[in-house]
Amino acid sequence: MPEGFLVLDKPSGVTSHDMVAAVRRAVGIRKVGHAGTLDPMATGALVVAVGRVTRLIRFIQPLPKEYLARARFGVATDTLDADGQEVSTKEMPVSQVDVGSVLGSFVGEISQTPPMVSAVKIGGRRLYELAREGKEVERPARQVTVHSLEVTSFEEGRYPLVGLRVVCGKGVYVRSLADDIAMALGGRAHLVALRRTRVGSLAVGEVPASGPGPEDLGHWEGWMLSPAEGLADLPGWTVAEETVEQVRNGRRIPSDQTRGLSEGSYLRILDDAGRLWGVYRRRGTLLIPEVVLN
Repeated sequence: MPEGFLVLDKPSGVTSHDMVAAVRRAVGIRKVGHAGTLDPMATGALVVAVGRVTRLIRFIQPLPKEYLARARFGVATDTLDADGQEVSTKEMPVSQVDVGSVLGSFVGEISQTPPMVSAVKIGGRRLYELAREGKEVERPARQVTVHSLEVTSFEEGRYPLVGLRVVCGKGVYVRSLADDIAMALGGRAHLVALRRTRVGSLAVGEVPASGPGPEDLGHWEGWMLSPAEGLADLPGWTVAEETVEQVRNGRRIPSDQTRGLSEGSYLRILDDAGRLWGVYRRRGTLLIPEVVLN
């Protein structure tokens, strides 16, 4: 049975679920999942796991993600992106210096309120479901992390078009971030384009269609990354055959490797051929199995 990771270049206008369905049809198995949704309007890196390695998705989801965004300042929509309906318009003749002056307050651990059109659950309901019914509910703010934020382009005017590069952690809504930046300058904004260029070290180029898209899935074998390659952001330990046997049996392993790991962090267990046999976690002086691939 095939197993591994595909880093797809999702085109605009299709959902992440559509891409997973396309992979299922191409590969011929149902055990397929993705490591982080992209909005239908957005393009770029969608990491898809095939086969048993769907169990490894949880190690990819927390990795830093890089986005390239373009935001129209002065115009807000109900979805905070170009797929929504305009809800307010107010001229914002701000400068690039003005935008740059407020970015520092949006770097680090910040508080962010998720948009109504999102998959966050409130009272057992997805927010986008409530939004479709015309309802707006109180959404508690969440703590999220923005690692870096910079202006990449700027088109002046009554409604400036601002390019942003964002590197952030799990759970950040870039469309909310753009709107929050505009609000700090006295206005509103919405995204006209969004592209995710990488999840951890799993990347596509900055130019759309620079990686495999739906039309390339007939040749999926050539794009498939091994489980070890898909988790390359985790440190690895190459072990002898006797240790591989311990891993295959889910044993705890006392090891000097724990000295280089912080408590609770993860380690890939590899054999001499570079095959991934499991992901272990440090607990004191022991390595504890998290996922074992037999």
